[in-house]
Amino acid sequence: MSNWNVYLSGEIHTDWRDQIVEGVKALGLPVTFSAPVTAHAASDDCGASILGGEDKKFWYDHKGAKVNAIRTRTLIEKADVVVVRFGDKYKQWNAAFDAGYASALGKSLVVMHDPSLTHPLKEVDAAALAVTETPAQVVDILQYVILGKL
Repeated sequence: MSNWNVYLSGEIHTDWRDQIVEGVKALGLPVTFSAPVTAHAASDDCGASILGGEDKKFWYDHKGAKVNAIRTRTLIEKADVVVVRFGDKYKQWNAAFDAGYASALGKSLVVMHDPSLTHPLKEVDAAALAVTETPAQVVDILQYVILGKL
């Protein structure tokens, strides 16, 4: 059985990633996980910290976004499945971008969000192969697609 690469994108304020990783581990599925940098300050500050400060916030953020894109693009391109979680508290434009990028690459996209976000995420949901509400549903999908078991 071959190893699957799963990229976990999106919301960073809850433990949804840990729940998926633990669920997959408990089933013994052959999955390698990757994700963006989830330390908020490191992600925001990486460009200016590495390449030098900026007086204008636009350029400060621009540097960080580009440095982060090296990781994000590389890992999404290597992924077999991309899971994108949208949380309720913040607008995650970066998560929407990751979902669009994965879709444009023809990656198998699984989206996770609360039903209250169905309308604002309708275009993202339409591009996904599955729309879930819980980490357990993602684990069940991975078990099914890898092992063919319900």
